[in-house]
Formats: sequence, C-alpha cells, structure tokens
Amino acid sequence: MRSRSYDREFKLNAVKLFKTSQKSQAAFCKEIGVPPTTFIGWLQDCEKDGDKSFPGSGNIKDSNEELYRLKKELEDVKMQRDILKKAVAIFSKHQP
Repeated sequence: MRSRSYDREFKLNAVKLFKTSQKSQAAFCKEIGVPPTTFIGWLQDCEKDGDKSFPGSGNIKDSNEELYRLKKELEDVKMQRDILKKAVAIFSKHQP
C-alpha cells in the first residue's frame, strides 16, 4: 500500500482542530482519514517544535542545522584527505 503525503498546512490545521474538538483521537483520525499512528507523530512534533513543525523537504529544522553542517564539513575534509593521499602516492612514485 502506498503511503499518502500531507502538506504542512493540513498537518497544522488538523492538530489545531483536534485540540479544539471534543472528539476522541480515534474518532478524529477516522473523520479526517489519517492513520492514528501518523497523527500521534504530528501531535508530538507540534508539542516539541510548535509553529516550526513540518519544515518540508529541503528545509532543515533549527535543531538539526548544525548536524547537517558538520556532516557536510566532514565529507569535504574526507575528500580533501583522499586527494592528498593520492597526490602523495603519485609524487612518491616519481622520486628517484
């Protein structure tokens, strides 16, 4: 079965509507057509990040920004190291 994707606005509106409704979580999920486990994740994300929840693909949450920056920097340093290793090997062969 193919999973459905929901846009940010739908998720935020669903969470806000649920918080103001008097319905049980199961009934609310059935009404909007979202699996309860998916909706629980939305609720937890909104509790943790508030209006910054669901940043969308290509956008990074502030809490993960440093992690992604450091991963990118590590990749760059590894590439530079590999280039230097190859250069040392090439220049070592040509020495008399």
